[in-house]
Amino acid sequence: MVSRIKAWLPSAAEPFAIGVWYFFRPVVRILFFGRARHCPVCRSHCRKFLAHGPPSRRVRDVVCPVCLSHPRHRLAWIFLTTRTNLLDGLAKTVLHFAPEPAFAVVLRRARGIETVSADLDSPHAMVKLDITRIDRTTASFDVILCSHVLEHVPADREAMRELFRVLKPGGWAMIQVPISSKPTFEDPSITDPAERERLFWKTDHVRLYGLDISDRLRAAGFEVDTVFGHELVEPSGLAQAGIYPKDLVFHCRKRVA
Repeated sequence: MVSRIKAWLPSAAEPFAIGVWYFFRPVVRILFFGRARHCPVCRSHCRKFLAHGPPSRRVRDVVCPVCLSHPRHRLAWIFLTTRTNLLDGLAKTVLHFAPEPAFAVVLRRARGIETVSADLDSPHAMVKLDITRIDRTTASFDVILCSHVLEHVPADREAMRELFRVLKPGGWAMIQVPISSKPTFEDPSITDPAERERLFWKTDHVRLYGLDISDRLRAAGFEVDTVFGHELVEPSGLAQAGIYPKDLVFHCRKRVA
């Protein structure tokens, strides 16, 4: 349902459509109320989540009908609220690449947080920034959120170095990418959308990362911890929140010199 609506809408109209959807959230909560699913982002209880994806790869029961969060968003939110200082009320500047609407609403209301949302194309972003040449001074941000962006970037090592550069010493970044069980595979000569979808899982991906992405992040200067879903939530909680046990986040820190 969600993917069909997104395919039908022009990208510029997405913020308006999501705004309308959010306006009717009280009604959606009532229509979908149940105890089978719980979204940690909007704290809604639902009888089911919505399906997502094109007909050939449609996955059932993955998108929260209230805040439209996906499994990776719910995993990220649990990580952010249980393993970081993001919401401790102290002043922070946050750089949020490819901002997820589900997060943006919460971050706008959070005490002490000043957010700059950025993207090259997204109509949801506040500013237009190239992640490989971030137009900000060195050590500008306390926190960086970057979810499912790097797999779209040909020069991902440059992007990682830029993320490290604009992060303040003592700051941290949360990075997520689609992860394969195999080592990272990329081939710039592969440009056919169907072949990219077969090898990299989506037509606009330029590589498929493995866990060895942590080596690239360390080479950029970060100290990296890998945190899996099953480390954050009990098995019963994972099922209820619609989170995959082996899905993960990279907690990347910039050491104080």
